[in-house]
Amino acid sequence: MVAAFDNWSVALSVYRRNVGDHAAMLDLSDTCKSVDAISQYEPQMIIGGPPCQDFSSAGKRNEDNGRGDLTVSYARIISEVKPEWFVMENVARILKTQKLVDAKQIFKEAGYGLSFAVLDASLCGVPQKRKRFIMVGKMGENDEFLSDTLQKNLSSKPLTVAEALGGNIDVKYYYRHPRSYVRRGIFSVDEPSPTIRGVNRPIPQGYTLHKNDPVKNLDGIRPLTTEERALIQTFPPDFEFLGSKSEQEQMIGNAVPVNLGTYVGKCIKQYIDSHPQSN
Repeated sequence: MVAAFDNWSVALSVYRRNVGDHAAMLDLSDTCKSVDAISQYEPQMIIGGPPCQDFSSAGKRNEDNGRGDLTVSYARIISEVKPEWFVMENVARILKTQKLVDAKQIFKEAGYGLSFAVLDASLCGVPQKRKRFIMVGKMGENDEFLSDTLQKNLSSKPLTVAEALGGNIDVKYYYRHPRSYVRRGIFSVDEPSPTIRGVNRPIPQGYTLHKNDPVKNLDGIRPLTTEERALIQTFPPDFEFLGSKSEQEQMIGNAVPVNLGTYVGKCIKQYIDSHPQSN
């Protein structure tokens, strides 16, 4: 890694504390400034996750709210800098948006072959049911060049919280606030966690058990701690978060699970190792 950019000062501080000093503030909606800042590094690969709130089921699902435009900005930056490789991550719902159509057109006009898949993180070494859209582009390659690799390396069964955290979690069941009360709010450590979101709410007073909650009462039930949520996102135990409690929860929920990123990286490396003539 030679450089990293974000537009949130707390996230930059966390990156510098844990990864390196090569992180800088940059608003990627300013594509000209971004291209100038990034081009100086002559990157072989650019990896990015444009903000997904305007596409997400947790948001208002309006791709024209503004943040959705950053997907197109990301594509324009890639098309100008022209790294050999790029990786783009987003929520699965982006497949239903015009912004993705626009971004793909920009990538194709710049000369990239594109492979993409919606990956379930629980099949990629993450104890969490979290589906994410992953697109990998390589300059001059055919479309779908990595599609088989992204699928064939998936685990045969989901990873559970208990399998991943072991003794780092001391409850059998825990609470995750549902988006609506037509859904359950209690989950077992013997299944993958639901998606770790950017907020971590307590059990509300008067919570009524859902028919699918796997318990008969709320005795001993609690929300996950910030540290447990980070472990489910597969951050290392010694990874240090900074900022307020709400900022830490938001960073953890917004992050790409570490092991999901590792999975994609290993797929790319497998391709490179098997195609030495094209690299």
